[in-house]
Amino acid sequence: MAAAMGLASTAAVATDQAVWNGKTAPLATPWTAEVSPDNALPEYPRPQLARPSLDQPRWLSLNGLWQFAASDAQGSPPFGQALKDQVLVPYPIESVLSGVQKHADFMFYRRMVDVPSAFTAHGQHVRLNFGAVGQDATVYVNGKRVAQHAGGYASFSADITSALRAQGPQEIIVAVHAPVDGVNVMVGKQRLKPEGIFYTAASGIWQSVWLEPVPATSLAQLDFTAAHGLDAFTVTSKVNGGQDGATLHVTAYADGKAVGEATGPAGQPLHLAIAQPHAWSPQDPFLYTFKATLTHGDQRDEVTSYAGLRTIAVEKVEGRNRIVLNGKPTFLLATLDQGYWPDGIYTAPTDAALKFDIQKTKDLGFNTIRKHIKVEPARWYYWADRIGLMVWQDMPALPNGHNEKLSDADKTRFRADVAAIVGQLKGETSIIGWIPFNEGWGQWSIPAAAELSAQIKQLDPSRLVDARSGANCCDTKGDPQAGDVIDVHDYQGPGLPSPDARRAAIDGEHGGLTLGVPGHVWPNTPINPYGAVKDRDALNAGYVANTAVLRDKGVPKGMSGSVYTQITDVEGEHNGLYTYDRKVEKVDEAQVRAINEATIRAGTQP
Repeated sequence: MAAAMGLASTAAVATDQAVWNGKTAPLATPWTAEVSPDNALPEYPRPQLARPSLDQPRWLSLNGLWQFAASDAQGSPPFGQALKDQVLVPYPIESVLSGVQKHADFMFYRRMVDVPSAFTAHGQHVRLNFGAVGQDATVYVNGKRVAQHAGGYASFSADITSALRAQGPQEIIVAVHAPVDGVNVMVGKQRLKPEGIFYTAASGIWQSVWLEPVPATSLAQLDFTAAHGLDAFTVTSKVNGGQDGATLHVTAYADGKAVGEATGPAGQPLHLAIAQPHAWSPQDPFLYTFKATLTHGDQRDEVTSYAGLRTIAVEKVEGRNRIVLNGKPTFLLATLDQGYWPDGIYTAPTDAALKFDIQKTKDLGFNTIRKHIKVEPARWYYWADRIGLMVWQDMPALPNGHNEKLSDADKTRFRADVAAIVGQLKGETSIIGWIPFNEGWGQWSIPAAAELSAQIKQLDPSRLVDARSGANCCDTKGDPQAGDVIDVHDYQGPGLPSPDARRAAIDGEHGGLTLGVPGHVWPNTPINPYGAVKDRDALNAGYVANTAVLRDKGVPKGMSGSVYTQITDVEGEHNGLYTYDRKVEKVDEAQVRAINEATIRAGTQP
């Protein structure tokens, strides 16, 4: 079986397990050895709000080696003091790629940075941007606190101009508190003591950090929402600095040709009509590009962006509620995608690795991904947008089993974190729906799912809400009678729910067929054995038979989608279509793609 499944030789495995600091990765991916302090995720981190390089540098990556100190107790920031350890940002400290490879509840990051003189010329301001820090972060520049942020999944930014010294290196210190599941905050599947379906924690800075020069009044966010008629976008913006008197001008381009423009007051919605509109879909993931200029007095902030023209809704199709993409019934055939990596834990080792899982999901014939109780960096959604996958976006769960211990403050913080995530991601074309609760984890009551569903709908009426994935399982069981879909979990399943008078129906999790591949598993971790099959042939046959039930029974019942567990193995779970190290595709791609495409075709008919 080793030869048939393309297992690497012992010599090759030994070579690619080497990490930048000489350590050996517990389980290496094809990209592990490519990571070094000089090329730690060097790509521009925010494709939907990029400032083009003109005659001067427009951003500075701070990914790379930082000084580091860990502690079990909160201490005072080490202003002016060199720290003896180091960490490779932006890999979480528990990962081998970070160079630390252990957890700490409290930590300090320190880096001395030379800010280019061009960044502060002509009255420009300097912003310090963080993709995400787990869990709570306080940021200091030259001893001055410039940002305090709670929540491990949302990005944040600070104007650090007033804290900069006139010349010489600038001292940046980030103080982090990372209690993981020790308190009732969003953690997803992270655990301090991982086992079963819960995994290694990912603490500290785990997404990119960068500096950017901007005018005093600058664009902070730019979102594009397709009109119901698929002939225009509504453009919304957020502005840093005073927006009174500021004007926003946006031009849309299709294949380099201008096809629409709009101008209006900054911070107010703009109607951007599109000539000869071209819709986005997984079969044709066409993206418009945009140039936007914010003008305030004699200041101009120029950015580029992109978006696809698509709508998603639940509508009656021959008397039954179905999910419709761009007005047409569509079967959302998904994999569960948890976004874990054996070398980077929460952080993919490289941008190519980040793209890999999405591309392989598409190659296998799926048209949708369920991003499972985790939020990804902006570039992950960029690849989903470009490659053409629809995305169910979960909210990272509170620790399960604590439902009765949640305080009012815990619930308020969860709601605030949900709002921040929706606000951050609502411009992503690929995201077609939100899932606030999974199997009742952290769901303090049955009505809570309805409350969060209503909150999300108010924040983003353009997408679907699955109020509770797995209404039949496992904590706080019960259907909240809310949202746009009925969602059941059934292993091995699939579950076959029917639409009701208000909602479409999907199977939110099924499958989970387990096959471990020796030499490609996470070490020293008991296997979660449910759904075990004996070999690759059995896994192929099992997958095809499982999916055929959706085609032959689910579609005739009016189902609108399903989620197969899962695209890759993760630590103690060996039920992926790929191994955890992404080196072995455990199924026959052609067979999987054939049954997937047949199921989507069947579910796309009225």
